[in-house]
This record gives sequence, C-alpha cells and structure tokens, in this order.
Amino acid sequence: MGKEMEERLFQSLEIDALLLTGTPNMRYAAGFTGEGYVYLSRERRIVVTDARYTAAAREECADCEVVEWKKDGYYDTLTILLQKDCVKRLGFEDSAMTVAFYNKMNQSFAEKGLRDVICVPVQDKVDFYRAVKTEEEQKRIRRAEAIGDTAFSRIVEQLRPGLTEKQVAALLEFYMKEAGADGLSFDTIAASGYHSAMPHAIPTDKKLEEGEFLTMDFGCRYQGYCSDMTRTVVIGKADARQREMYEIVLRAQQTALAGIRPGLTGKEIDALARDVIEEAGYGKYFTHSLGHSLGLEIHESPNFSSREERLIETGMVITVEPGIYIEGFGGVRIEDVVIITEDGCENITHSPK
Repeated sequence: MGKEMEERLFQSLEIDALLLTGTPNMRYAAGFTGEGYVYLSRERRIVVTDARYTAAAREECADCEVVEWKKDGYYDTLTILLQKDCVKRLGFEDSAMTVAFYNKMNQSFAEKGLRDVICVPVQDKVDFYRAVKTEEEQKRIRRAEAIGDTAFSRIVEQLRPGLTEKQVAALLEFYMKEAGADGLSFDTIAASGYHSAMPHAIPTDKKLEEGEFLTMDFGCRYQGYCSDMTRTVVIGKADARQREMYEIVLRAQQTALAGIRPGLTGKEIDALARDVIEEAGYGKYFTHSLGHSLGLEIHESPNFSSREERLIETGMVITVEPGIYIEGFGGVRIEDVVIITEDGCENITHSPK
C-alpha cells in the first residue's frame, strides 16, 4: 500500500491512523508475513511483532520500523504510538480482529488514559483498494496459475479407475509444490461420480470408476498470491448426457469470456453465462455465482454475481466458473482466471478444457 492510497483512506474515513491485524492486509501494506500488527499514520509506519518474527520482519519490511514487544507489552506500543500521534480516530479491520483482541485493546486504552480514542471499522474500504492489482501482483498470480496448469497436465496422465479422490487431491498438491508453489490457496477438491454434484465436496476414499465425472478444483500460492482453476473430466468415455452438460457449461463460460469488459457490473457479467445455462433448461442447477476476485486471499471482491452492482475495472483478477450440478448424478464445473483489460479480459489459465 503506497502513501497515496494511505492518504486516501485517512481522508475518506476521517481517521488519524490505521491498525492492521489480518495477514493479507499486513502483507499488502507492509510486506509483513508474521504474527503481530501493523500501525500506519501520517508520521510513521510500524510493525509490532515478537522475537520469532523480528529478523524476518526487518528483511521483509524495508520501509517500516520493526518493534519487538515483550511479555506484557503487546498493547503498550500501540498506546504509546496513539499518544505520540494524537490519534482520536483509529481505523481497524473489523472482519479480521477478534472480539478478544478488540476488548483487550480497549481495556489497554482505558488503563493508559486514552478514553477518547474512537475505533472506526475499515475492512471493506481497505479491501476495496486491493481489488485492482498492480503489474507485480498480476505477475505473481500468473505464475501461481501456471503452476496449476503444470499440475493438471501431470494429473491427467495418472487418472485411472481405482485411484481414490484423496489420492487425486494428494497428487495435485504434490505436483503444485514440486513446480514451485509456496502452499495451497484452499483445500483441494477431487469429486467423482455423484460427489461431483457437490460444488465444495471434500475428497473421500471413494474410488474413481469408469464412466464417471471427476471434478478437480485446486490452486496454489506463489509469493503470497493465489491461483484457482477447475477442470472436469470423465474417466473413460462420456455418455450423451454427460457430453450435453459439459458442452453447455463450456459454452456458458466461453460466452462470458467473450463478453467480459470493464464498465459492466458483476451482475451483468454473471448473466452472460447464467442466461446460456437457463436457456438450455439447466438454470436451477447452476447454484453459485459465476466468479470471485482473488489475490492475497482466494475469495476477494468484487464478484461476478447476480447481486454484484460494483463496476468491473481494468486490472481486477476474477475467476470465471459456471457449473451444473445434478444431485445423484454428477456435476460439471470449468474455471479459469482472467485479468480485466482495457477492452476485455486476458485468460491466464491455459489448461485444455
């Protein structure tokens, strides 16, 4: 987060300082990946942490002062900073901060005589500024998505009847880490047969069987940034019903990809795919939104959703993942990640579908 963005936050929210406690925003604002908090004001940028992370913080956070708190001093540094900067309105991440932290923090304020400090919730506003990704952020997401492509190219060579869903998920995770992933974006989904009708199915000991759908939804982190992709295959050969479902979902995704452009709302883009599925008679089986933004978190905003009124802007990074799910039979989802460009979008997922 640059000084210009900080100043816009301070002015729009009428705050004197900003306290960040959630891992994504601490990393976004200061580059800090450990435990503790980040304090930003017009006068100073401070990372407060303990001895486990001070050396790493000094390396990660070149433009911040790093303060190591002692046994009973976790909130002391914050209260001292508020006094030094004459803070009256302190912005905090209401979605990230626990109730226990909030209560202890306010207790510390009272004990130090800071009874007139007003805590202002700012989570949505901070997240808003993270929606448009810089070129460096886009570069990291591209790399993470390329790692996913590598994993998919390897897993399709291994798929056969008798493998369990858990084994498929484990192989995908191994292939991503072997290709350079720092970790996973989320728990890998490998859902076969009737399980594939569950959009967020948990892998089980169920074995892959000839003629069944297999949906694989997986992603990794590279230098903090997430990837996400879904591919659905059939073990063996698809029957006519499976082909129909798959072709409808693919057509819905291709229609959306062709129509995405900045200036449309997320609701309008969601409708591009949803209308295709509804016209084919499967509307009630498309049970989730078309897509979600991603970055330092796997689910960010804005979304391609029937409820999303926000305009889509150049530089946003969003998934496109229509699906059809028929309970007791199976489901199809195809998911790519796109970067919004000035005249459309760039698809950065390159696995065949």
